[in-house]
Amino acid sequence: MGAMSVRTESSAAHRAGFACFVGRPNAGKSTLTNALVGTKVAITSNRPQTTRHTVRGIVHRPEAQLVLVDTPGLHKPRTLLGERLNDVVRTTWSEVDVIGFCLPADQKIGPGDRYIAGELADIKKTPKVAIVTKTDLVDNKALAAQLIAIDQLGKELGIEWAEIIPVSAVGDAQVSLLADLLVPMLPESPPLYPEGDLTDEPEQVMVAELIREAALEGVRDELPHSIAVVVEEMLPREDRPADKPLLDIHANVYIERPSQKGIIIGPKGKRLKEVGVKSRKHIEALLGTPVFLDLHVKVAKDWQRDPKQLRKLGF
Repeated sequence: MGAMSVRTESSAAHRAGFACFVGRPNAGKSTLTNALVGTKVAITSNRPQTTRHTVRGIVHRPEAQLVLVDTPGLHKPRTLLGERLNDVVRTTWSEVDVIGFCLPADQKIGPGDRYIAGELADIKKTPKVAIVTKTDLVDNKALAAQLIAIDQLGKELGIEWAEIIPVSAVGDAQVSLLADLLVPMLPESPPLYPEGDLTDEPEQVMVAELIREAALEGVRDELPHSIAVVVEEMLPREDRPADKPLLDIHANVYIERPSQKGIIIGPKGKRLKEVGVKSRKHIEALLGTPVFLDLHVKVAKDWQRDPKQLRKLGF
């Protein structure tokens, strides 16, 4: 008999699918993402995302794979771009398998939350989970009041919460409980990404992108696109004690014309140094390890029009 139950156990279907967390700024979305994935993957960039779904992190489990995708923030549109972004958000919401609506425990439900909840109410098919974040900041009585308020908000707007889950991203137990509750809402499916992936972009691509962002900051008008970054190598520095690792990153910043070199480097190399300091901070946050960044500026003549150069530069 025993063997029988073991077999049914292991043949339980693997599940895989997409989830996105929504909520107003500072509702704890990226902290939660990082806690679930177990590494720092949320990249902050002030450029609006134009891609379909940016994968923010992947939770790998033997029986399931939960892919966390980003949606641009939903806001009351003031512009056409705002409306377009909101359409992207709605499309994403209707395409993911589960939506987690993050509400901080230490703040009363406000108009921003109501606006998002109202939009969520229109998306009928996707299961919605209310996640009460930052529970470590309040006592039990305040938490209970917030849970009741969220339940009430659902009733008012006709949202059927699949679950209301309090979490403190600081406490691992609750975070893995959250994953346990989200997994059954995913469809049966083999894994969508290979085991080692945490985000769907290789680290080198993300590192190059962070350097490029920093290099373009403030000079975007003069060099709108004529800059590409290639990470030549990323190697752990040898002879370092295990508790003090250092990652050596060698990267080239390519420009099209020699005249652009001065713009990137700045007087006495001051600007390039700032680019290095700024991008290194972001890279260290992304990879979770100290980094030594070695940056060089090179001219690749008219790389935007040369297919061979473009391939080398990863386009």
